Amino acid sequence: MECASCDAGIDHCHGTLVVHPEGGFTECTDAACSDGDRVRHGLIVDCQALGSGCDCAATPGKPLLRKAS
Repeated sequence: MECASCDAGIDHCHGTLVVHPEGGFTECTDAACSDGDRVRHGLIVDCQALGSGCDCAATPGKPLLRKAS
């Protein structure tokens, strides 16, 4: 299976953008992604929708997500 956006040369990301309501900051599950722009991501979720929840406000400096392998 091929990605239509890749074939068309459209700038996009294959990761999931996770939006944190505290401050509205975002992060991507793709370690290679450096742009948290919503337009580049086909998949966007709220951090509270994660199965493990999100402790973004609980532990400053702690990595928020486990990167997909």
